[in-house]
Amino acid sequence: MPEMTRPLKSTTGNYSKLCEDINKYLDVLKRNVANIDSVLETLDPQMHALGVLAVLNAKYSAPASAGIDFETLFSQTQLFFTTCNGEQVRFATDNYAYLAHFFTQALVQKKQPIRGISTLLAALAKIQLHPGQLTSIHADICQLCLLSKNMKPALPLLDTDITDISQESGHFDATSFLCYYYYGGMIYAAQKNWNRSAYFFEVAITTPSMAVSHIVLEAYKKYILVSLILHGKVPNLPKYTSPVVSRFIKPLSQSYHELSNACASNSPAEVRVILDKHTEQFTNDKNMGLAKQVLASLYRKNIQRLTKTFLTLSLADIARRVHLNSPEEAEQYVQNMIEDGEIYASISKKDGMVSFHDNPEKYDNPEILRKIDDQLRECMALDEKLRSMEQEISVNTQFVQKSTGGRGEEEDVAFGSK
Repeated sequence: MPEMTRPLKSTTGNYSKLCEDINKYLDVLKRNVANIDSVLETLDPQMHALGVLAVLNAKYSAPASAGIDFETLFSQTQLFFTTCNGEQVRFATDNYAYLAHFFTQALVQKKQPIRGISTLLAALAKIQLHPGQLTSIHADICQLCLLSKNMKPALPLLDTDITDISQESGHFDATSFLCYYYYGGMIYAAQKNWNRSAYFFEVAITTPSMAVSHIVLEAYKKYILVSLILHGKVPNLPKYTSPVVSRFIKPLSQSYHELSNACASNSPAEVRVILDKHTEQFTNDKNMGLAKQVLASLYRKNIQRLTKTFLTLSLADIARRVHLNSPEEAEQYVQNMIEDGEIYASISKKDGMVSFHDNPEKYDNPEILRKIDDQLRECMALDEKLRSMEQEISVNTQFVQKSTGGRGEEEDVAFGSK
């Protein structure tokens, strides 16, 4: 295939033109996938990143009958993502993202997700313009972290608030957006960071939509469970939530709403009845673990209520009042809550009495001052970002036309006017 190497190597500097030239040969690459490695050997990931990208995508697109060796392809992809020219691939972010998706799907099928995490993190660094920019590769990284039960690599990405979305070939795939927030919610739930988990699921649920999405449905179910763990109830969704949620998704989540209603009674017995009634549903949804934690959180919240009424209580009294099976079980709950900072108390081993205390924190130490300073800096940065976005929107031609009631040429075209 000598005709392939000439245009891939001769065009320099004008990367947009190079992308067009390469796209002309995509069909040729796919038809000659059995001999495609000979092309790959002539290309350098730094000098010819766009050419290598096209070749690798063609290899992943090949049918199983082509006999592509996965280990060879894995090594080639890993080398490309870690050494490619970032300036070049940013002219083909859509094809670059496709390669990341192919790579992820192959590892998922091989049940080897942990092998791709570091490679995709390197791939992300090549095209991400700043830490707050969301790309479709984010969802791939989160998926591999979840499947490998190795959540730590994804946390720095998830902890960074998104302020910009990468335009991959002029648009961004809604599925990747939803998957990022859905997987992110699951990762935070696994870390028991319930507040952040609920936020991520809420973003997925409130994303504008005109049709039912399976991702949104699953996010909604988990949102209910995480909210019950966090608050003991399900907060009302924002007014801008799509009508699709109330019209179609809520009726498909009746068992979860029954659990929410049971939690409102503060009765563990009623919650257990619902868990037993819908065990098959929760299990099929792979939410049984979260559902059981709803019951555990109810016990903890009931113990917290006791601290507002009593100064001391025996472990036997606590067990009786919150409907635990034994004083020993009550002691375990109280001890765990003390360690987690949910209550301030001490347990007397001698007589089995629990003494409840006020919060000992005086908020006058350097650590607290540092946290306050960090939060102030975050608020100032957010305020600056909002001002910048407001300025950008205020000078947007379409926004100005719509806000003033005018209709420009682009609107006329959109509405079919002449």
